[in-house]
Amino acid sequence: MNISVVVPVHNEAENIISLITEIDAAMQQANNYEIIYIDDGSTDDTSAVLQQARHQFDRLRVIRHRYACGQSTAIYTGVRAAQYPYIATLDGDGQNDPADIPRLYDVLIQKHQQTVNLAMVAGWRNKRHDSAWRLFSSKVANSVRSTLLGDKTPDTGCGLKVFFRDKFLELPYFDHMHRFLPALILRAGGQVISESVNHRARTSGNSKYGTLDRLWAGVIDLLGVIWLIKRAKIAEVEE
Repeated sequence: MNISVVVPVHNEAENIISLITEIDAAMQQANNYEIIYIDDGSTDDTSAVLQQARHQFDRLRVIRHRYACGQSTAIYTGVRAAQYPYIATLDGDGQNDPADIPRLYDVLIQKHQQTVNLAMVAGWRNKRHDSAWRLFSSKVANSVRSTLLGDKTPDTGCGLKVFFRDKFLELPYFDHMHRFLPALILRAGGQVISESVNHRARTSGNSKYGTLDRLWAGVIDLLGVIWLIKRAKIAEVEE
């Protein structure tokens, strides 16, 4: 396993050390790995905690945005900086379980031989530990998105994904693109499969994204992705 674990964070100081410890433990069987934290313009103690963590964890790299650019930009920054061909992403709030990363990686490698153009294994939080309102709003959003985009992915909002670095960097980049990665990969001729993953309740800090913020941004982004899909052309090339 040669993999870069990319974690975007914004004001998650209380969750950093415990999550890095879990990631480091989960990656012990990897041949080569690195943990890349992208501090997206945090205004709390995130930067100081990450600098402290660098002395504790040899595989940790820290990249900081001078001001907050959003989760998609943070992920894109991390993937571009990664040195390994496989990428795992997970949210920095501790709700994704790093212990799932090796299993998703194994699924990607094994099924890549069977599924033509497989580019991503997406986590599926089929047993979520969130509030009733958050569960309801996510269910509605996933249903609408899946119907309109046909991405056949039950949970695109799950931050835990494993994919090929080069395939990701071929995708069109835009703000909020992380919410539509399966659809963008399908648009590029790739395939995505979903695997059940563990989901945990948040123990520290607060969510950085409100429901209404996601709703209005999501409507605009959804229309833009539909536009991109309708104009995509996948050529069959001969020489």
